[in-house]
Amino acid sequence: MSMEATRRRLTEKQADTVDKLTRAAMEVLSREGFAGLTVRMVAAAAGVGTATAYTYFSSKEHLVAEMFWRRLSATPPPETMETDPTVRVIAVLRQTAMLVADEPALAGAVTSALLGTDPDVAHLRLRIGSEIRKRLLDALGADADPDIVETLESLYSGALVRAGMGYASYAEIADQLEKSARLVLPN
Repeated sequence: MSMEATRRRLTEKQADTVDKLTRAAMEVLSREGFAGLTVRMVAAAAGVGTATAYTYFSSKEHLVAEMFWRRLSATPPPETMETDPTVRVIAVLRQTAMLVADEPALAGAVTSALLGTDPDVAHLRLRIGSEIRKRLLDALGADADPDIVETLESLYSGALVRAGMGYASYAEIADQLEKSARLVLPN
């Protein structure tokens, strides 16, 4: 499945190159960790030139942030017939928190990457944040209190930074998010 890249519209061939690069990045990340990851290594693993890789990704942080964005946007929001907004919000928070739980190298890299100063990362942070906000708003319903949405976003962001720093597993963070959401949301 080809997906539009964050920097520009792509032809099918270019989209295939970006797909190759993001797949190769996961392989290199698993082997080298975020500290050892370079765009040059990823390009070599993908079988493309380094200059070509830099055409699409301005930095390793941009590449990893793109990997997370692709994972998030390819994952549909949790489907539930539940009428209780609290249960729907918890499902959104849990799903998003567990998105990279099975890949510790990617999970830690995402935290580092999203905290970067690269303008392309900043753009992706906005896209990721907007998608999470949309999912929370959909879960809360039409009369969502903006202060509650903002609080839930802060809870989520802080929880994922804690998980990325290794203070807790992603499963523990998902459980903590549930407890926190129950404290924040009206009964």
